[in-house]
This record gives sequence, C-alpha cells and structure tokens, in this order.
Amino acid sequence: MTDPLNLHDIQGNVTRAYGRFSFPFARYFFFQIRDPAAGRAFVDTVRKAVTTSARWPEEADKPACTVNIAFTFMGLYWLEVPDRTLQGFPDVFISGMRARAAMLGDRDPTRTEADDPDWDRGWDRIWRANRRPGLGGAGDVHILVTLNAQPDLGEAASGTPEFLSRLRVPHPELERRTDWLRSLTDDGLVLIEENGLSGAEPYQSASAVFDRFDGHALPTAREHFGFTDGIGDPVFKGQYPPEAERTAVIGRGKRMGDGWEPLEPGEFILGHPDESQELPPTAMPPEFMQNGTFMAYRKLHENVGTFHDVVGEEAETYARVMQVGEVEARETILAKICGRWSDGVPLAVVPTFSAWIAFGQAGGWRDEAGQIRMDAEAWNRNLAYIRSPAASDFRYADDMAGFKCPAGAHMRRVNTRDYLDPTNAAGVDPETGRQPVNAEANHALNKRRRILRRGLPYGPQMAGEGRDETEQGVIMMILGVDLFRQFEFVQQQWIQYGLDFHQGNNTCPMLGRHDHHRRHMIPSDPATGKPPYMMTRLKTFVECRGGEYFFVPSLMALRMLAMGIVDPT
Repeated sequence: MTDPLNLHDIQGNVTRAYGRFSFPFARYFFFQIRDPAAGRAFVDTVRKAVTTSARWPEEADKPACTVNIAFTFMGLYWLEVPDRTLQGFPDVFISGMRARAAMLGDRDPTRTEADDPDWDRGWDRIWRANRRPGLGGAGDVHILVTLNAQPDLGEAASGTPEFLSRLRVPHPELERRTDWLRSLTDDGLVLIEENGLSGAEPYQSASAVFDRFDGHALPTAREHFGFTDGIGDPVFKGQYPPEAERTAVIGRGKRMGDGWEPLEPGEFILGHPDESQELPPTAMPPEFMQNGTFMAYRKLHENVGTFHDVVGEEAETYARVMQVGEVEARETILAKICGRWSDGVPLAVVPTFSAWIAFGQAGGWRDEAGQIRMDAEAWNRNLAYIRSPAASDFRYADDMAGFKCPAGAHMRRVNTRDYLDPTNAAGVDPETGRQPVNAEANHALNKRRRILRRGLPYGPQMAGEGRDETEQGVIMMILGVDLFRQFEFVQQQWIQYGLDFHQGNNTCPMLGRHDHHRRHMIPSDPATGKPPYMMTRLKTFVECRGGEYFFVPSLMALRMLAMGIVDPT
C-alpha cells in the first residue's frame, strides 16, 4: 500500500494541470541570481506564496492566481547548495537542455555543432544566451516563477451573458502578483526581460485559445493548429481523492487486464515508490529532494500557415484517391495525423468520418446538418465530453495494424497504452479477416515512460489567427522524476524516430522534424476496398524556440534553500 502523499509539501503544478481547473491565463518569469544572499531572500519571500497541492474544499476556495517556482542547475549553484548535493543530481539535469539539442531534435542531428554553429538562431534571445559556451554564465537563467490566473468573473452568475463575457478577462490578481514579483528584484536578483520573438518582453505570457460562441469569446481546449489538447494526462495514486480517482483513472492510468489503475506516484514525485517498486535516486540529503520533481520547459513555435497548406494539399489528393468529399478528406487527414478528431473524439473509438459526425450530433455539439454548433450550450457539452472518461477510455491492442488510428499518429507515439505489450496478437484471423484481441494486454512497457504535461498555448488569444511568422505555439512543461527515462526517451525514440511503431525513420507527423523524412502512412482496412494512403509532403510544423531543465522543489526544500541550510551529511 502506498503511503498518502503530503499534498501540503508538493507544489500545486505537479498534481494539477491548472488549465483543466479553470486557470486559462499564465505568465512565466525568469530570474538570474547575481548575489546568493539576494537569491535566498527572494526564495524566502516567494515560498510563502507558493500554491501547494492541498485540495480545495470548494470551487470558491481556489486561489485567484497560483504561484509556483523552479530552479535550473545553475540556479541551485548560485544559491550555494553544497557541491556534494549538486553532484548527486542527474547528469541530464546538470548538462541542461541546450547540451541535449541534437538528441531532442532541436537541431539537425545529421550536422555537428561545428558544421552549424548558429543552429539556435531561431531561439528566443533569453534561451540563446542561456548556458551558451563562451559567455561565462552571463546569460544563464536561474529561477522560473509561474503565475496561473482564473478569469475575472466578478459577481456574475454562472452561465449568464455577463459571466460568459468576462471569461476572457484575467483576474486582477495576475497583475498584482506581476507587480509584486517585479518589486522583489534588485542588483542581486534581476528579472530577465528578453522573452518573445522581439526579445523585449518582461515575461512569457500564455493563455487558452478562445473562440466565439453566441458572440462571446470562450476558452477552448484547443491549440493553434486546431487540435483539442491536454486530455490524457496521467493519473497517479494520491493525486485525487478516492471517489474522484475512480473516475479520473479511466483511460489515464495504466491498463491492467480489463481495468484501469493509477500509476505509482514515484513516476512523478521523488521519494515515493515508482512502477518498479523502487525509490527514484536522489541527491543527498534525501529530505532536499523528497516531494520534488523535474521539469522540461520548452517553448514550441507552431508554423500554422505551413501546417494548413500541407494539410490542404494532402486532403486534395486524399479526396481524389479515396473518392470522398473535401471536408471529409481534410478532417480525416487531421485526425490521422493526431489520433483524435479535431473536437477530441479518439479515432480508436470513432474511426470513420460519418460515425464522428453522428457522435457529435448525439453529444449535442453538432446540429442536424452535421455542422459544429457555435453556441454556449454546445461549448459546454463538448468540454464536458473531453473532461469525461469517455474521451480517454480506449486501447490500441485491438488495432495493431492501425486501421482505426495509424500506428505513427501523434497520440500513439506519446502514450502507447497497450500497443507495445509483447503478448498482443499482430496477425489476422483468416476466417474473420480481423485481428484477434488480447483482453489481457496491458501497459507494462509504457508505464515507465509516462509524463505529466503542464503549460498553455501562447500567441493570439483568438482561434484561427496567424501564419508561420506569428508568435504563437505552446509552452510545454513536462514533469517526471527522470528526465532521461521519461521525457527524453519519448522525445527521441518515439517522436523523432519511428521503429517502435514499424515506421522506420518516419518521425511524428505533428511534432517531428521533417528535414529528411516527410512521410506518414495511413493504413486502410482491406475490408473497405480502399488503398492505404501515404502522406509525402510533411514539413517541420513545430520548432523549439528554447527552454531548459528545472528542479521543482517541495515546500520543505524551498525553506532549506531560503535558509541556506542544505546539509548533504
């Protein structure tokens, strides 16, 4: 039996994806320590405002604006954490994200850094300077403070026109917290105001993508390509109260036989047993890393114009080859790239266009003609669906050939579910022409690669705006106890390579680099009489604009840092 988590000691952004809890606005601040004493004083002040994972008894008890803090390796060094403790941190964290760029696909892996010394020319100024050789640490990022805010609803009653109109306005506490953070800076601790494409923004802003329903701008779960995002985040033991866990775990935990179980907390929080029933390694003293975790912060730019141009060209060919209409061709191409239809319905559950239209009509977010309803009730119905277990409760063991969801689709790569179980039957029953289903297939080979996803889109707040040149994309914050085993493995082996999915060198059609490999295979069930379709025009749709690895300490560790007392003995 797993010991209960000390939620008061764990930072709130570890157990909660704030966007799912009605915090659609965020600001990310980066600081540099120039005097250790000033750095510790800053930590001491901020830690008292940090939002923990302690449960909110009621909706009204949620903070208007959350506060969380994390540190780079160099930040811990500047806070004068003892060498023996620093040496116990993982090599990947010590090296930093910049040193891992080729492996992560952030620069062309076929060229050395000597061949292309300006490989990071597309990165934001703040990240070009961070950990850059030759600068002697002058541009290093040391501390990340994140603010997430609720809308400013005032006294508006839920569902009223006033309530809907105020959803686009961040709570004033976001601005107050911003002013508070800036007031804490001095010569010993500076805010690095070099964010964004211009390199002149004081912080990195982010927000949910909004769309118009009944004339009101309402937050959606979509990103700038138009895909519904953030549905299948993992569930681990102790994250939710028991009654809520029974529902939340469906499709988001680990499949064991015919049921779903939460993952072990040690996959995401240090100091607790992981899926191998071991304690993840930590630096000394153990108390310093207990209830902490690691984070990969990545700013991912989306080339929206190129993406829609390529999808349009492929859809034109697909419509001709498959003899279907233009709308069906485009929506099918989008779904086969992602693994979900654009409204969040998984292909594994609803594999055909006609069934998808009927599903949306039954769900109440499509009208009788099959068109998306742009009214508040439809918005509510779709959000309720994607937050329900129905949007996550599916498997891949019954679709080994990828007839429903292509094996190389984005979703199958980032969460393989039961697809990689070695007991799966990959053959075809000669009598039925179908693949036999292994009812006992489980997540044994997948559960050590799960990652927590946090963050929000950035750029234009309204959907459908912008081209490649527009400053827009997703701030991706990926949490886990082992950056190498979890985040880096998924990024390198499953996103930037395809062998585990029988895709050879083909990379993820959505997130992968496509300098050299531009294909994505869409299989076709022979029973339909239609041929398979090979996408061949892929380009790099998502480009990294920089980032870094951070340690997210517990509240106890923050106090130790503030006091300057981290005794490795």
